[in-house]
Amino acid sequence: MTVWRDLVGQEPTVEVLSHAVRTEGAMTHAWLFTGPPGSGRSTAARAFAAALQCPQGGCGECRECRTALDGSHADVKVVATEGLSIQVRDTRDLVQESALRPSVGRWRVIIIEDADRLTERAADALLKALEEPTPRTVWMLCAPSLEDVIITIRSRSRHIRLRTPPVQAVAELLERRDGVDGPMALHAARAAQSHIGLARRLARDEGARIRRRDVIAMATRIVGVGDAIDAAADLAQIADEESTASTAERDAAERSRLLETLGADPTARTQPPHIRSQLAALEKEQKTRATRHARDMVDRSLVDLMSVYRDALVLRLGSTVDLINPDAMDKVRGLSAVFSAEQLLGCLDAITEARDRINANVPPLLALEAMALQLRVPRDLNH
Repeated sequence: MTVWRDLVGQEPTVEVLSHAVRTEGAMTHAWLFTGPPGSGRSTAARAFAAALQCPQGGCGECRECRTALDGSHADVKVVATEGLSIQVRDTRDLVQESALRPSVGRWRVIIIEDADRLTERAADALLKALEEPTPRTVWMLCAPSLEDVIITIRSRSRHIRLRTPPVQAVAELLERRDGVDGPMALHAARAAQSHIGLARRLARDEGARIRRRDVIAMATRIVGVGDAIDAAADLAQIADEESTASTAERDAAERSRLLETLGADPTARTQPPHIRSQLAALEKEQKTRATRHARDMVDRSLVDLMSVYRDALVLRLGSTVDLINPDAMDKVRGLSAVFSAEQLLGCLDAITEARDRINANVPPLLALEAMALQLRVPRDLNH
């Protein structure tokens, strides 16, 4: 068992990183991990950090490996923003930290899991640290693609490209690591389109599977303008419910911890001004996090919706490519029967455009309504 055990379907990446761990001349001060969502970018970065700290080059069992993998190693800093962006003040703190020598390990490692969320000023602040690297400090940046990171940072980093892992490899990981039974693991891996984190969630959460089925079912119900408006509202509501369910308990716990830290009475109807200001700052941070999470949920729903049109196109063209939704063949066949290949491509383009608009800060409901109007089917497939 090694630190690379959870990095499935990425053998070329493991080979390159393992060589860098073993060979001093193959190391560099900055690495950029790119790959599609769920491919394991942050998993690769954490595993690499653990291997660099491990006396045996990544055994997966020693204290250095275990603490680096779980994010508690003193010399491994993991930045995973829950806001909409990484601000310049946060980057400046990281740059200052990067100038310190390792305290207990061989390297000081700083992992930024969402380098694509660096603001322009934050990226400029980071660039200085990359241009004048500190000995024994390693930066590891993660982003969906090269284009998501400014060119000056790209040019100063060694690029590691991860690929979408095979469905079977993801299913085997769920069986081995999470104890999921074979058929469910395979279903979840296929439905998640090899997104490892989402596959794990689908395999373990029946509510997530139900929500996904509801999203896919919308494709055949969008007939008139009213149906399109309703579908857009339903998609937005599903995302809001998902976001609220996953953040409400955490928000309450954070508020309780803050009041306890400040020595405040949590049952008091009013709090002193200095405590109110701290609570207001926390609520602002939580609101930003909720906004990002809701957008992420909308995007995930759109990826699921896109999959049924993709399957319909595969069926329409008579391709032998595996389907993502073999358990929803009635919906896939229905769409394939009423849409031409060109129209199905138009539907896929409409969904992609909605994702881009939401990513560009267009209000999600407006983007979803515009998209749904382009997805109307010629007749009601349910009758």
